[in-house]
Amino acid sequence: MKCLSKIKRGFILLIIAVLLMISNQSKAAYMLLPMDEAQSNHLKSYGVAFWVISSKVSVDWLLNYRGGSFMFPYHEAFEDECNIRGVSYQVIADAQAAAIISDIAAPDVNMDVIKLHKAPKIAVYSPKNKQPWDDAVTMALTYAEIPYDVIYDEEVIDGKLPTYDWLHLHHEDFTGQYGKFWARYRNAAWYIENQKEAENTAHALGFAKVSQLKLEVAKTIRGFVMGGGYLFAMCSAPDSFDVALAAEGVDICEVMFDGDPADPQAQQKLNYDNCVAFTNFRISQNPQEYEISNIDVDPVKRGVQQKNDLFTLFEFSAKWDPVPTMLCQNHESVVRGFMGQTTAFNKNTLKPNVLVLGENKGKGEARYIHGEFGKGTWTFYSGHDPEDYRHLVGDPKTDLNIHPNSSGYRLILNNVLFPAAKKKKRKT
Repeated sequence: MKCLSKIKRGFILLIIAVLLMISNQSKAAYMLLPMDEAQSNHLKSYGVAFWVISSKVSVDWLLNYRGGSFMFPYHEAFEDECNIRGVSYQVIADAQAAAIISDIAAPDVNMDVIKLHKAPKIAVYSPKNKQPWDDAVTMALTYAEIPYDVIYDEEVIDGKLPTYDWLHLHHEDFTGQYGKFWARYRNAAWYIENQKEAENTAHALGFAKVSQLKLEVAKTIRGFVMGGGYLFAMCSAPDSFDVALAAEGVDICEVMFDGDPADPQAQQKLNYDNCVAFTNFRISQNPQEYEISNIDVDPVKRGVQQKNDLFTLFEFSAKWDPVPTMLCQNHESVVRGFMGQTTAFNKNTLKPNVLVLGENKGKGEARYIHGEFGKGTWTFYSGHDPEDYRHLVGDPKTDLNIHPNSSGYRLILNNVLFPAAKKKKRKT
C-alpha cells in the first residue's frame, strides 16, 4: 500500500509537471499588432514598431498578413507603450507566433516576413520659416511619434545628407519659381518674405540666383540617392525636382523670379537624362499659370469629382517583389484621392523603369510610384494631404486624431519603415 501510495504520488507530480510545462509553453512570448480593421490606430502602430526597433529589438513585418501586421518579442515595456499610444495588440504564445510564420511561409500564399532591424535616421527637407501650408509627412511623423530632423539648403550644401538614411522633400519648388504662386499671391506677406529669405540664403551660400542654389541642392539629393539613400517626396517636390535637373544650364525662370527673362528655347534644351523618374515632359513657361509642367495631370481636364476620385494599389508578389509589397501594405486596396499642386502624375511622362504602385487606370494617372537609382531608391506620392481633398494655402492643418486609420497616410509611413528592412533582392 505504501508502494502504491508512492506511485500515485509520483503520477500526480508527473501530471503537475506536464501541466506546468504546458502552462509555460502557453505563456505570452510575442506581441502582434494587427493592421487590418481590428487595429484602433494604424498610424501610431508604425510609431510603436519604430520605437521597438530603436530599442534594438527586431520586428517582423508580416506582409499581406492581416493588412501588414507587426510582430515582436513580448516585453512589459512594449505592452505599456501600446496602451499609452492607444494601439491595438494581441499577446500570443511562442507556438502561435511559430504557426503564423509557418502559414506565411507556405508557397501558395501571397505573404512574406520581412525583418525590421535598424531604425533609420530621418530628415525632412523643409524651410525653417513658417509656411502658409502644412506637410503631410511631417504631420504623420509627429503623430506617430517617430523622431526626425529638419534640414534645408544650408545643411544640404554643407554636406550633411550622408549622415541620414531617409529624406523627405517638403512641399518644394526646386526650379526657383517659388511654386508658381506669383500670379495669385505675389502681394501676400508670406510670398514676399519667402522670396526674400530664399534670395538671402542663395547669396549667403555663394549663388547668384535661387534657381542655381536649388539646382545644386537637387543634384546633391540625387547623389544622396545614388549613394544608397532613400528619398520620399510628395506634391510639387517630385516634378519640380526632375524639372530642375532637366533644366541644368538652362534658364527657365522669367524676370519676376530671377531678374532676367527665361531662355525662349528652354523646352528644346531640356536634358531628360538628368532626371530620376520623368521624361519627355513639357514645362510651363507662363508665369501666370499655376503649373510647373505637364507631369501633373491637368486639373480641369481630369474631369474627376471628389466622390469618385480614387486610386487602386497594385498587389505584388510578397515573396518575389517584397519591396513594392512593403510600400503598398494597407487595410484598404482602394484609396481616396486628394489634390495638390501636383495632383497626379501623367503616365505618359514616366520613364520606362518606373514602377507604378497605385493608379487611376481609367484616367491614365499614376498616384504612387517607385524606382531604383544607383544604390538607393525613391518613392513619389502625388497630392498634398491624404485627408484634406483640396488643401488651400492658409487652411488649418489636418488633425490626425480624427484620422488614426487613414489608408492614405499609411502609404507615407510604409516608406518611413522601409529603410529598416533587411531587403530581399527582387527575384527574376
